[in-house]
Amino acid sequence: MQKAIFNWSGGKDSSLSLYYLLRSKEFDIRYLVTSVNTKFNRISMHGVREALLHQQAESIGIPLRKIMVPEMPTMEIYNDLMEQALVGFKKEGIGHSVFGDIFLEDLKKYREERLARVGMKGVFPIWRIPSLKLVREFIDLGFKAVLVCVDEKVLDRSFVGRPLDEALLKDLPAKADPCGENGEYHSFVYDGPIFSYPVAFDIGEIVHRDYAAAVQTGSSVCSTSSPAVHTGFWYCDLIPKDV
Repeated sequence: MQKAIFNWSGGKDSSLSLYYLLRSKEFDIRYLVTSVNTKFNRISMHGVREALLHQQAESIGIPLRKIMVPEMPTMEIYNDLMEQALVGFKKEGIGHSVFGDIFLEDLKKYREERLARVGMKGVFPIWRIPSLKLVREFIDLGFKAVLVCVDEKVLDRSFVGRPLDEALLKDLPAKADPCGENGEYHSFVYDGPIFSYPVAFDIGEIVHRDYAAAVQTGSSVCSTSSPAVHTGFWYCDLIPKDV
């Protein structure tokens, strides 16, 4: 099997992509790699606590590697941090990097170009599979997830904190991608066929955060040069349970 790292956001697309890869047995996944916000110690953009990220990795049984990034890094800083990490993985003989992207061509091209700089290749297990088919397969396989972040331009406060199920899919507005591929929502997966046990948590407070215009790069967000433009997000805090 070929050695690979898996870019793990903790969400739905990551979980389904990892399920596909583990089932295919084509790659030896050496690490789950996640960018973590240094200011809040939470998964970048998703806002999930670091402790829950660790519990996910422990339940899945794959070592976790964290890349610590500032709250709103510039693209230059983000690229430098990622490249330093990739160089280290390449030195370990790892030649592939896996992503849960679905249809954003520019993002896929960006990832492949950055990987080529260090002699690695990208793998995209769920690329171009229709979003509605993917999310329904996710639910049918027995995965369990909760929405932890929603973009207020598309979804209102009532969506954050809800379970990702058929009822939620029916309530999504027509303009929202069912998988949230355009950033409409982000999720936290706590159980399913890739987990050896459920990750336990309680639903905490819901908060609103307003950010300067940003560009998403997977599980991270990088600030742009347009500080006058703002966008808001609703976040649901998840509180780890002592089990």
